[in-house]
This record gives sequence, C-alpha cells and structure tokens, in this order.
Amino acid sequence: MDIFTLSLLAFAGAFILKTTDQRQRILLLGRHLGQFQIEKLMERLSEGYMRALSEKDPERRQQIWQLQASTEASLASQFQRFAAGLAKDAAAPFRVNRIALPYADRWLPGASFDLREAMRIHARGIQQTVDNTAQRSERDRAYTLLAELYLMQHTCHWYCRTRATASARVLARHQTPYAQLVASVSPETRQAYSELVGFKG
Repeated sequence: MDIFTLSLLAFAGAFILKTTDQRQRILLLGRHLGQFQIEKLMERLSEGYMRALSEKDPERRQQIWQLQASTEASLASQFQRFAAGLAKDAAAPFRVNRIALPYADRWLPGASFDLREAMRIHARGIQQTVDNTAQRSERDRAYTLLAELYLMQHTCHWYCRTRATASARVLARHQTPYAQLVASVSPETRQAYSELVGFKG
C-alpha cells in the first residue's frame, strides 16, 4: 500500500471520528437546551434592545427598556437552570477541546476545559448583568448583556465544533470578533472565562 493510499485512509478515518464526535456533542447539548427557550428569549431580547437603541424619543425609549425586564428575568432564570442541569450530568463528556482534533480531550486532558464550569461563569455573568449590580446605564447594560449572551453562544459552538468555527459563526451572525466579545463582557466574566479557557487576548 503506497503512501498516498495510507494518507487517504488516515484522512478518511480522522474525518469519520471528527464527524461522530461532533454529532454526539450536538445531540448532548441539544438534549439539555431543548428543555428551555433560551434561544427564543435571546432573539426577543436582542430585537427589543435594537428598538430601544434606535428610538429617538427619550420617554418612548425608556418604555421600551422597561418592557424588556420580564424577558431578561426569564432568560437569566432559564439559563441558571440550564447550567444547573449540566452540572448534575456528571457522566456526560463535557470537555471542550482547545485543539481541533477529535477526542483530544480523552488523550490530552490538559488541552481541554469543562463546559459545565464555562456555563456557570456565563450564568453568573448573565444574572449579574440583568441585576445590574455594576449600575450601568440602560444602554451599557444592554451591550454588556448581549456580549455575555453572544460569548455563551460562542462557547456552545466551540464545544460542538471548534473555536475557529465558533468564532466564524459569531462574526457572521453578530458582526463581532471573538476577542471583542471577550473584551465587552463584564470584568468578572472576562477574568473567570479567560482563566478557564486560556484566552490571552
């Protein structure tokens, strides 16, 4: 068997392993997310924020901000429950690969991080931003919360695929580079997240 054939077989084997690994991850995460309406609430909140930010009349703008309160509270609550549910699923493979190789978390544990810990960080950041513990203006709080949510989305995509794929999706969908997302979340989230995933900026 020549080198070309061996290389082709190796490539095919790696592709099958990668596809299988990604499919399992998507199904596992989807099973947990399917219990909630997190994505729908995110879309509703994003639309509401965009309306408020584009509103010229101050009184009307304030009314739109106030209308988002119930969506914010529901989103924060559901995400807390989602993160808690992940934490209880101790037997599931929730390692996120830092390198784009299938099953790398199994033979290089140091090259991965725990998705459950990442979701705890995101849940805490979302809740603190909704509670506005930093006393931000409505505008700044909206931008911070969107950054918290988009970074959480990035983590989910990273778990299911790769960091490069996650970054490309966030950039395409929200026109925001990965590094800018990390810079835009709360300082507490940024520090905890960076330490967990090894983000260097």
